[in-house]
Amino acid sequence: MILEAVMLQVKAGLEENYENAFRQASKIISSMPGYINHELQRCIEAKGKYLLLVSWESLEDHVIGFRESSEYQEWKKLLHPYYDPFPVVEHFKKVHIS
Repeated sequence: MILEAVMLQVKAGLEENYENAFRQASKIISSMPGYINHELQRCIEAKGKYLLLVSWESLEDHVIGFRESSEYQEWKKLLHPYYDPFPVVEHFKKVHIS
């Protein structure tokens, strides 16, 4: 399993619209092969800042399966207009400490 982590900055005044669009977009991502789960967190200290966490079975499920799909085009149309600056997506693998 890998974790996709994205810090998102939404344009001022569009937070409520963004959250509504994200609810729609959630249906898209959750239908993709290799998808496990996701959550969107709103920052308490910084208005318009969000953290998106998505668990995927593999890196390929995200960067190829989702990003190269027609569904991703709909995801982009719903969400990308809200971001400024455009976010950096990073992937993480769990470190076993016990």
